[in-house]
Amino acid sequence: MKALITGITGFVGSHLAEYLLSRKIEVVGTVRNRSRMDHIRSIEREIKLAECELRDPFSVDSLIRSEKPDLLFHLAAQSFVPTSWNSPMDTIHNNIAGQLNLMEAIRRHGLGTRIQIACSSEEYGHVNPEETPIKETNPLRPLSPYAVSKVAQDYMGYQYYRSYGLHVVRTRTFNHTGPRRGENFVTSNFAKQIADIEKGKKPPILYVGNLEAKRDFTDVRDVVRAYWLALEHGIPGEDYNIASGECHTISDMLSLLLSLSTAEIEVRTDPERLRPSDVEILLGDYRKFHEATGWKPEIPFRQTMTDLLQYWREQP
Repeated sequence: MKALITGITGFVGSHLAEYLLSRKIEVVGTVRNRSRMDHIRSIEREIKLAECELRDPFSVDSLIRSEKPDLLFHLAAQSFVPTSWNSPMDTIHNNIAGQLNLMEAIRRHGLGTRIQIACSSEEYGHVNPEETPIKETNPLRPLSPYAVSKVAQDYMGYQYYRSYGLHVVRTRTFNHTGPRRGENFVTSNFAKQIADIEKGKKPPILYVGNLEAKRDFTDVRDVVRAYWLALEHGIPGEDYNIASGECHTISDMLSLLLSLSTAEIEVRTDPERLRPSDVEILLGDYRKFHEATGWKPEIPFRQTMTDLLQYWREQP
């Protein structure tokens, strides 16, 4: 069995590649000229890398025609919410065009590829307190250009299932973190700041944005297991929440990270880290996915944060 991972060099993609290799799956991944390779350095000889610009339909068609994947995990995206405020058109074009080209190529070549679309809890956007934990039936009220792009990816997947019979499973993943998480994302940013302070690379001041937001964090290693199960047991055309079912304020997450360090650190608010609008609470209900696949999160939040901080401590 052959799996194609778009965005294989990224945070989730590298963990997914390792997981699939452990299951003896042949792995092909898309890369671009500027792709960072450090996340997959240890497995580079065990996978096949294919240079492909997903926004170019001819490049995508050539890839799909030559590889004919049994499984497609579509992870590649502009996934940082603040960047979408600065570059809304680039975010929307990047995230929609790449998926459209992949689905058109699979449809055109008549492949039976099982497709997992990595959607996002950001699609739910504004959530009223009485609507938590969030079910898949909750209204989508996106609050950022990134969230709008993921809604489009989500519904495009549904449309191609209904219109052309493509085997598409949509996963709406809530916040996920762990080793290799990009430093722009809040858990990793705080962990890196702490590690840099411990190393004496920066003054003992940790800069933060909105600490009152509530988020549902799942370990990336649980998430990639969920993605595999989505294509093993998920029902085509359905959408599934991937979540821990537990909620932490950003303040509580920061307190946990600080408790794992002996450094004396001052916390300061940086206005530049505040967004034009922010989702107040994201708490997911993953029962639908559990009933379909048997999946549930296994790695405790404290262990995730410990491993994340240790990852940054080990970086040069």
